[in-house]
Amino acid sequence: MNPSSFQPEADQEQEIEISWADRWQVYHRLQELEIPSQCGANQPLCAQINNVVAAIQLWSVVRQLTVPRRELASWLEQCWKIRG
Repeated sequence: MNPSSFQPEADQEQEIEISWADRWQVYHRLQELEIPSQCGANQPLCAQINNVVAAIQLWSVVRQLTVPRRELASWLEQCWKIRG
């Protein structure tokens, strides 16, 4: 997918598939990032992803909780190598 052509439908909520244990952490982080979201008791986490930046932020937040720390560290090292 070409990021510059990403055009989600306006006001479309996306249901985020994440463990029940992690969803409140994701919800609170999305609130800090000012990404409209809701997470009720016994309800899935839903967020409005209206642009590419919000999509990347959501991906990053979920990745931090679902990917093993070793893999995140390796990915960061690769980023530094590419940049350097």
